[in-house]
Amino acid sequence: MEESKQQATFAGGCFWCMVKPFDEQPGIISVISGYTGGHVENPTYQQVCSESTGHYEAVQITFNPEIFPYERLLELYWQQIDPTDPGGQFYDRGQSYQTAIFYHNEKQKDLAEQSKQVLQDSGRFTKPVVTPILPAKTFYPAEEYHQHYYKKNKAHYESYHVGSGRAGFIQAHWREKSEK
Repeated sequence: MEESKQQATFAGGCFWCMVKPFDEQPGIISVISGYTGGHVENPTYQQVCSESTGHYEAVQITFNPEIFPYERLLELYWQQIDPTDPGGQFYDRGQSYQTAIFYHNEKQKDLAEQSKQVLQDSGRFTKPVVTPILPAKTFYPAEEYHQHYYKKNKAHYESYHVGSGRAGFIQAHWREKSEK
């Protein structure tokens, strides 16, 4: 049973924009927006945004690796972020919006490190890939209004996805992959 259900945790800036790409894939059981990596128990959105908790906005993905392996999750993750930006993501700045891969076991750690090195060596980016690979910590689900925001507030989500600069960045850096 454990082999058919695993978790992956990724921080990629605003969690609103990190749910949809994973949620739409086969083998994904759930995608939850939340907070991880910090020192405050059960933080609120306001606390995390205050940059005083040490938490990242993140998504926790429950997936079936036989249908959608962790390696494919990593590939999809890299295509949602600017892995060269140490100060946040796109319009959102600060520690809570930084990128990180939180591994749940040694195999995930090894695969994440390998995929990061492959991306660095690819020459796709002129600056170094700075996304850290960290051990998973307690994950706290965000408030209900943040869950599946792209479905609940479609127009605002689409406007934010474009207005934040994320959509343009993805198009500019991954266009040739999506056109094949």
